[in-house]
Amino acid sequence: MAGKLEKVALKPVNLALGIAAGTLAGMVFKQVWKLATGDDDAPDAGDEERGWGEVLAAAALQGAIFAVVKAAVHRSSAAGAKRLTGHWPD
Repeated sequence: MAGKLEKVALKPVNLALGIAAGTLAGMVFKQVWKLATGDDDAPDAGDEERGWGEVLAAAALQGAIFAVVKAAVHRSSAAGAKRLTGHWPD
């Protein structure tokens, strides 16, 4: 029963962490893109003025940053749950 209760209790925490991770990843991506290109805005796939290479490079960089931030947040929350409960969450 305690395991089920812990899962229910962690759901809102995980949701909030996911939203925060997405926001953080977006901010990191904007800064990295600005440093890499000097351009304030990353290209959108529908932007007719930007070339294929630039659009695909931006998408790949954004995906990599989001994946790393998501993994870091997930791992940190699991480690925090273990500190609180004494076992690794499922």
